[in-house]
Amino acid sequence: MTRHHASRFSYGSIIVLACFLIQGIGVGSFVAYGVFFKPLVVEFGWSRATISGASSVAFLLMGFLGILAGNLNDRFGPRMIMTVTGVFFGCSYLLLSQLHTAWQLYLFYGLVAGIGLSSIDVIPLTTTARWFMSRRGLMTGLVKVGTGAGQLTIPLVAGLCITTLGWRHAYVIMGMIVLVFIIGSGQLLRRDPGQMGRFPDGRTTPPTGAPHEQETGLTVSEALRTAPFWMLCTLNLLAVSSMLIILVHIVPHATDMGIETVKAAGVLSTIGGVSMLGRLTVGLAIDRIGTKRCMIICLTLLILSFLWLNMAEGVWMLYVFATVYGISHGGIFTVISPLVADLFGIRSHGAFFGIVAFSGTVGGAIGPVLAGHVFDVTRSYHLIFLILVGLACVSLLLTLFLKPAIAQK
Repeated sequence: MTRHHASRFSYGSIIVLACFLIQGIGVGSFVAYGVFFKPLVVEFGWSRATISGASSVAFLLMGFLGILAGNLNDRFGPRMIMTVTGVFFGCSYLLLSQLHTAWQLYLFYGLVAGIGLSSIDVIPLTTTARWFMSRRGLMTGLVKVGTGAGQLTIPLVAGLCITTLGWRHAYVIMGMIVLVFIIGSGQLLRRDPGQMGRFPDGRTTPPTGAPHEQETGLTVSEALRTAPFWMLCTLNLLAVSSMLIILVHIVPHATDMGIETVKAAGVLSTIGGVSMLGRLTVGLAIDRIGTKRCMIICLTLLILSFLWLNMAEGVWMLYVFATVYGISHGGIFTVISPLVADLFGIRSHGAFFGIVAFSGTVGGAIGPVLAGHVFDVTRSYHLIFLILVGLACVSLLLTLFLKPAIAQK
């Protein structure tokens, strides 16, 4: 991109900032669910499988409705979608402050929060992919840094609120944060630069000799007939399943080791903080070495972190795990959207990403509740952590065989 082809100020900067905030508050609030684990066990005596189940329902519904959100975004744009889902997500936490029975947990969090979460990933990442071409990796990385920032700060805020004000007031504070920031940020979004008379990467003129990228790529029906599409869905299912098990169960595991709640929440926050480095680094690397190589590196680090977790016996070892895992975690969630664009093009990116993300949410929904059940039976996370190594290895193997579906058309 030459300097004279780009304006000094690009509305793409506003897009990145808004998407950063949506990802940070949305994903950070979802991850903070694990911080409320022990208070709910103490208050109501529910099993870990029961509490994990509500998170799994929310995650599964988020992915299923994410397909719809992606299609609606391709057609109508993101502002209305973010407003409606932001109201659902914020109200879910306000309702949780009045929690008394298990069915309410599944209604308030599983259903209402699941609807609210449906736009948190697909809208920001698809919007970013449409606004940038040559800098897509970097800008996606910056947006995903927001996720890391949210994972770093929101669990700590939740933990401090629980400690000082109680879990019910903590839910109220979470709800207000979600309502203000997610709905507000959503009003800044525009579907693509064409709505403002611009072109991707802040250009005021189209790239010389290149077609408008948003017109290129496979249709959904074409992609569904290719092997890479199902391979990507499978590897994302397995990888996200393993990562959601960590996000939901690492705090309870730490407290089982005798670590106090704030320090245990700090392990989760460390994952979020370090993941920011992973997201930014992988975002930069995508534009230089490609999406597939970045995914291979991230999955290799994921395997190493799970091997270490199986040996971790003290708080410092958990923080080492959080550091290595955090880099991998941030990188994997960053590379998925650009990888979808590389494999299938940008024409139906919202729909493609929605389906691939849904495959991840299926794994993310099943993984934590099965892990909770295994713990309830064995009273240990040891077998669960061994399974995580296997899931990550299969994901790496699938990645090695991925090839662009566009080239097969």
